[in-house]
Amino acid sequence: MFELIPYQKFRDTPKVRFFDITISNSNARDLVFHDGPAVSPHSASEGSWQFYLHPKQEDNLLALSGGRTFYLVNFDWEYPFHIVRLESGGDILRIPPGTFHRSVSDQDGSLVLNQALRKAEAKVEKEFRVYNSAEIPRLQWVTSKSAPPPKLHGFDRAELRAA
Repeated sequence: MFELIPYQKFRDTPKVRFFDITISNSNARDLVFHDGPAVSPHSASEGSWQFYLHPKQEDNLLALSGGRTFYLVNFDWEYPFHIVRLESGGDILRIPPGTFHRSVSDQDGSLVLNQALRKAEAKVEKEFRVYNSAEIPRLQWVTSKSAPPPKLHGFDRAELRAA
């Protein structure tokens, strides 16, 4: 299951705060910038959602600026579909290997740091494949309007009413 991991402030000085955002055993860093309301991976030409899935990599995502909404699907979880909101200054989102995921940035974009844990046998070509939900019937169904609704995490109730 995914996790939301808090991190600790360890020092304050005038107008400066220090935070320990260390992810133990992290062996890879990705800095992902979305310019404006970007979607990653983008939807397929016919409109179906596309997802990443890392078989040998755990993601640990921290929003450094802006906000981003993550759509997570994992058929090994008791409830397979979750939508998780990350805000700048919020928790770190841990996504386990084998989880389909995609993200949508806020109108003004976002910057996210990933402190990944990659297994030694991980190959970038295999870890960053894009999966089209139209080609995976179970994935397409679980994210469809006819499926049970996703579990929501990190959303303000007022924000949900406005949506």
